[in-house]
Amino acid sequence: MIFETHAHYDDDAFDEDRDQLLRSMYEHGIHRIINVGASLRGVADTVKLMEIYPFVYGAIGVHPDEVGDLTEEKMKWLRDLCDKEKTVAVGEIGLDYYWNKENHEVQKKWFVRQMDLAKETDLPIIVHSRDAAKDTLDIMKGERADHISGVIHCYSYSVEHAREYMNMGYYLGIGGVVTFQNAKRLKEVVEYAPLDYLLLETDAPYLTPQPYRGKRNCSLYLTYVAEEIARIKKVSYEDVVNITRENAEKLFKIKE
Repeated sequence: MIFETHAHYDDDAFDEDRDQLLRSMYEHGIHRIINVGASLRGVADTVKLMEIYPFVYGAIGVHPDEVGDLTEEKMKWLRDLCDKEKTVAVGEIGLDYYWNKENHEVQKKWFVRQMDLAKETDLPIIVHSRDAAKDTLDIMKGERADHISGVIHCYSYSVEHAREYMNMGYYLGIGGVVTFQNAKRLKEVVEYAPLDYLLLETDAPYLTPQPYRGKRNCSLYLTYVAEEIARIKKVSYEDVVNITRENAEKLFKIKE
């Protein structure tokens, strides 16, 4: 059974068939899903999904593109939500210099503040980092993020950076991009990294794998990601599914 470690089923893209789709997951081999907060509204909706679906867990956090909405009062609200039984991570948090929707210093401030939240609550972090390789790693080292644990979501950097993160005890989130023909660097990372450091994720509704690239993504397509990882690493599909599930259960402290 597959453990989906990063999806956004609160997204408007699922408004027409969300319930039907989620209730079909188990029969298609998707055992657990972590719905990841990205905005304040997304966090509230994530909590609702956690309450409705037994197999959906939640990550509580605000994406760097949305941190302009954060205040210390909102942080208190997030802190309370971290105490919920099915909250398993703080995320997604980090830096995004691609869209530049928020000032870089503001992004850094709330990245650190949300890492503090993870330290306070003993939760792992889900890190978003786009076009911000050096700053992300520097901040995490400076804040002793090796004492937290977590995953670098939608990993997109070099083998060298992957080694740094794995040395800190972090997992690498691998999704649909690994199936793209031009994803040479990510394929090299997957070949290099031990399977014990990889997690399966979609970022649904985004980053749909081949052969559905360009369409709405969902957890049912994780089979294509697992198959590509198995091909690259020359291991069985079952090994990829089982080991990544065990990795996720360990990181997010979820037991059978």
